[in-house]
Amino acid sequence: MNIYLTAGELSERIKYDVRYIRERLKDKVFVEGIHYRRPFGGRKILFIWGEIEKIMDVPYQDKNPMDKIRLRRRSS
Repeated sequence: MNIYLTAGELSERIKYDVRYIRERLKDKVFVEGIHYRRPFGGRKILFIWGEIEKIMDVPYQDKNPMDKIRLRRRSS
């Protein structure tokens, strides 16, 4: 059974501000239909705790590994 959380409840669990969750994590880290849902086609968003917990344990992977090389060259 899934545990559904509002942005406020998720904020308490992962220690991020509600605004940061809505503006930065939603749609950039979290995927609609996997990490959150809009029940009944409405505006309210419910986050799926089990799926969010899974991605918290996975190390971040760069989308473009060449970015690290470019940054090193700029700093040299």
